[in-house]
Amino acid sequence: MMVVAIENGSSSDSPHFLEQMFALRARVFDERLGWQVAARDGRERDQFDDLNPAYILAVTAKNDVVGCARLLPAMGQTMLMSVFPQLVSQETFHPHEQMVESSRFCVDTTIQSMGRSGLHHVTHIMFAGILEWCLSRGHTEVVTVTDIAVERILGRAGWSLRRLGPPQTVGQTTALAGVLSVDTDIFRQVRPVGYVSTIGRPSAPTSSATS
Repeated sequence: MMVVAIENGSSSDSPHFLEQMFALRARVFDERLGWQVAARDGRERDQFDDLNPAYILAVTAKNDVVGCARLLPAMGQTMLMSVFPQLVSQETFHPHEQMVESSRFCVDTTIQSMGRSGLHHVTHIMFAGILEWCLSRGHTEVVTVTDIAVERILGRAGWSLRRLGPPQTVGQTTALAGVLSVDTDIFRQVRPVGYVSTIGRPSAPTSSATS
């Protein structure tokens, strides 16, 4: 398994990977979690996908997308400020050019793969992939909207979330906004054994991925 970043249609495999990513998001957010998302024809896509985001994907040796996250500049239009502004205040949230927003994070939990820390392996490598991408682009913080369960998972991985406000009920979820620091020490701590990615390198053949 390896981590791939897609930016500006970065490789010939991008349309194939993106199609799988939108399908994975539909399965997770629409079918499994029952969120009110714009899912059509088995694909979930929203207006933030029109803003030229970067996507971090976990891809198997068979080129199956089993994890994804969407990254956008925090200084621009974001899901946090457009959809969940009640979770932050001007006193706690200070976006800057080195901050990105992570949204639509999900993994295919039908894959039974747990690491030594008790974290799902795909979740673990996705955290490392986001960190590596941020480091390679000079970003120092990630802001995100998540829930209490994912906050605990981040802590177990060694990536602590700084809350921007108290948790609030959003639909059936106890949601909160928070900021994650990005530095090389955190990346080394979070990165699991056997981690492989093409981030920061020229597009590599996906056939080189290892399971």
